[in-house]
Amino acid sequence: MSGFDSFNTEFFQSSYSIEDQAQPYSYSGRPYSKPYGGYEYPQQAGFVPHDMMQQQQPYTGQIYQPTQGYTPASAQSFYGSNFEDEPPLLEELGINFDHIWQKTLTVLHPLKVADGTIMNETDLAGPMVFCLAFGATLLLAGKIQFGYVYGISAIGCLGMFCLLNLMSITGVSFGCVASVLGYCLLPMILLSSFAIVFSLQGMMGIILTAGIIGWCSFSASKIFISALAMEGQQLLVAYPCALLYGVFALISVF
Repeated sequence: MSGFDSFNTEFFQSSYSIEDQAQPYSYSGRPYSKPYGGYEYPQQAGFVPHDMMQQQQPYTGQIYQPTQGYTPASAQSFYGSNFEDEPPLLEELGINFDHIWQKTLTVLHPLKVADGTIMNETDLAGPMVFCLAFGATLLLAGKIQFGYVYGISAIGCLGMFCLLNLMSITGVSFGCVASVLGYCLLPMILLSSFAIVFSLQGMMGIILTAGIIGWCSFSASKIFISALAMEGQQLLVAYPCALLYGVFALISVF
């Protein structure tokens, strides 16, 4: 055992002494002010911020009434304009009752000159109402044909959209085509209303149906040539319109 102790003594030789623990050191190499049993440690003078060393200002406000540090901005400063200058909600949605009334009068009066600036607008409020009215009159006549009305309308608008873009130089949007064809469906509502009262399968019914088809197709072609500047091509535009409205007439008659 003595040999083992001598081996350990020779192997673990160092300059460390147990007396070094009497005075603890910090990470900076300076001794602590107290041994490990205390909690007070020296602090560097530059570690504490200067603002914390100043005396805190007393609170001068009232309880439950805090002082207001900012002034709330008005709604006008956020939006940048006055609410009175904003356009009406229906106009922002594209619903103009004055233009709807003018388009309706243009359809009801075939000889009236159409205003191309108004007819070139994408207005689907009136056509939706006329399609619903046409389906409602068919329903009163005992015919539930809402699916056929909307299906034929979509296919007809798509066909006329392709045809008018091929024929015109300026081109036309799909919404404009749907708007014009929907407004010109108004005379067809009169035909379906007549079908509620009497049958349209006689000679008078055929004459009335032919007149309504001509009325719808003539009004639609008049609006198209005025909006797209297609002078001298009204008959070419009226023919596919007559085919479309002829399908609606067949639904009303039979």
